[in-house]
Amino acid sequence: MSNDRLMRIHSPEFKAMTERVLRATELTSRLNVLPFEDEEGKAALFERILGRPVPAGTTIYPPFFTDHGFNLELAERVFINQNCTFLDYAGIRLAERVLVGPKATFITMGHPVDPGERREWLTGGPITVEENAWIGAGATILPGVTIGRDAVVAAGAVVAEDVPPASLVTIGKATVRRQW
Repeated sequence: MSNDRLMRIHSPEFKAMTERVLRATELTSRLNVLPFEDEEGKAALFERILGRPVPAGTTIYPPFFTDHGFNLELAERVFINQNCTFLDYAGIRLAERVLVGPKATFITMGHPVDPGERREWLTGGPITVEENAWIGAGATILPGVTIGRDAVVAAGAVVAEDVPPASLVTIGKATVRRQW
C-alpha cells in the first residue's frame, strides 16, 4: 500500500470521524428541506456545517452533501450548483471564482485496492481546485488531485490525476487535454 494512509479503521480517529459524519449528515438533511428562499436559515446551517460563514459572494444551491464540512475551504465568489457532494475528510479547497456544475462529486478518501488492506485502512489525499477553474456537471474528482487555474473539467469526466492550468479534460476513450 502507498504511504498516503490516513487512518486505520476501528481506531479512535475513525470513531471520531464517524461521529462527525453523523452530525454533518444531520445538518445537511435539515438544510436540504428548507424553502429555497430561506436565506437566513440556509446561512445559519451552512455556518454550522462548515464551521464558519460562507464567504462573501459565494453561492451554494441545495441540495448539498458533505461528510464533514469542516475540511471544505471555500474562497470568495465560488459558485456551487445543486446536488453536489463533498467528501472532505482529507480536505477540499476551492479557490476564488471556481464554478461547480450540478451533481459534481469531490472524494478525498477511499480504500486500498489490495483486498487484504481494504477493510483495515482508509486512504486518500486533499483536493485543490485553483482560481477560475470550472468543474462540469456530474464530474467526479478523486483523492489527491489538483486542478490548475483556468482549467475546465467537462461534464461527466472522472479526474484521477492533476490537471494542468488552462487546460480541458474531457471523457471518452482517452483523456484529451488542450492548453489555451
